[in-house]
Amino acid sequence: MQGSDSSGIDQRFQVRRLELSDKNKGFIELLQQLTVCDSVTDKDFEDRFHELSSLGDDHVIAVIEDDQSGMIVATGSVFIEKKFIRNCGKVAHVEDVVVDANTRGMQLGKKIVGFLNDHACSTGCYKVILDCNVDNRTFYEKCGFKQKEVQMVKYFI
Repeated sequence: MQGSDSSGIDQRFQVRRLELSDKNKGFIELLQQLTVCDSVTDKDFEDRFHELSSLGDDHVIAVIEDDQSGMIVATGSVFIEKKFIRNCGKVAHVEDVVVDANTRGMQLGKKIVGFLNDHACSTGCYKVILDCNVDNRTFYEKCGFKQKEVQMVKYFI
């Protein structure tokens, strides 16, 4: 890709924080490409948006809006866990990273993860952790992550 093309891509796909109006730009439909995400009413979306916004920098949802289509084409979130260990250190947890199937291969996932990592660093986290399926391992390794230990899960629903 030529430098001028890259600049055009950078202009077209800016990373920013989630906004209330993003529900009408395909945000929920994008999450449905990742996992089970039933329809969310406007009221429920607004309530959850305000709840998460009240947490400030402790919970950030990043999105990329396609300047041309006006649709949300990538997202990811990070929340900060405050601990007693490591001198009351902080750990960032990255969750819900997804890129729209029509825009994959354009480095948008890397942009989202980079934004989330930068946020974690700027808030003083000593590490960032995430869980992913085996198919996404190579992607996250390219983003600087490495496999460590084993994930366990217990579902209640």
